[in-house]
Amino acid sequence: MTKMSSNVKGIIFLVLAALVISIQNIAIKWIGGDYSAIEIVAIRSVVALPLTLLFYRYEGRRGLPTTQQPKLEYLRGVFLFLSYTTFMMGLAALPLAEIEAIRFSGPLMITLLSVVILGEKVGPRRWLALIIGFVGVLLIVKPGSATFNLGSIFILISVLFYALTTILTRKLQTTDSSATMAYYSSLVYLVAAIVLAPLPALVGQVSDAHPSIAFLIRAWSMPIPIDLIIMAGLGLVWAGWMYLISRAYSLAEASVAAPFEYISLPINIMWGFLIWGEIPTWLTLAGAALTLLSGMYVLYRERQERQ
Repeated sequence: MTKMSSNVKGIIFLVLAALVISIQNIAIKWIGGDYSAIEIVAIRSVVALPLTLLFYRYEGRRGLPTTQQPKLEYLRGVFLFLSYTTFMMGLAALPLAEIEAIRFSGPLMITLLSVVILGEKVGPRRWLALIIGFVGVLLIVKPGSATFNLGSIFILISVLFYALTTILTRKLQTTDSSATMAYYSSLVYLVAAIVLAPLPALVGQVSDAHPSIAFLIRAWSMPIPIDLIIMAGLGLVWAGWMYLISRAYSLAEASVAAPFEYISLPINIMWGFLIWGEIPTWLTLAGAALTLLSGMYVLYRERQERQ
């Protein structure tokens, strides 16, 4: 297999991964008005946890996954749980296109945290790209305006915790396999969901709560069969996404494949329009363009430095 054909195949897997994970967004947005975010996480995790053991067997290993760095694994799991839960809260209140546009700030956030936490050096051109990218985020979020939505803050929090997860993943990938990390994160998801299960009863009903907050504190209820299938299916969607994304980066060079993750924006614009009639504003598209271009430049500069 030539390098070119390998990269093309990897990109195809990456686009398929974006399509598969977009199904998760549709499903959560579809049923999110009737159930608690924590309940959905719990049911999803019940399905996802045994799937991680299948991945572990697929790697040629036996028994339960073990790690030399349990504290980092559990911390990574907590960060991922917070990222996923706040992402779901944002889904309850925002159009899909706006959510994806904000998530484009991920590479920028990772670079910024790498400077602050890891002490990595960033040149003036990358600092300029970071500033332009975050200006794009401000255009999308519109803080202080009449159209500001609290849900966008939860998406930003989600991106922040995902960036922290990425930094921990860099530390763990030298000793732990992808299946091992997936196992520990799914285990943390399930335990955290069970621990937070009493939250709705403790808080009580809040009649005028923002949709994002309401999604978190809504009382648990027995899902109807079709909704239970959808919640359980989120675990299968995650498994499919994990396989496709791992396959993509095993075939293609990371620096070549990574920019194609931005295909998620047109995919989610399509779903938002077809299912809910959502049309992104010009301000959202302008902010997305700034954030996208800045993120791609940061990835390009990182590739140059590695070379």
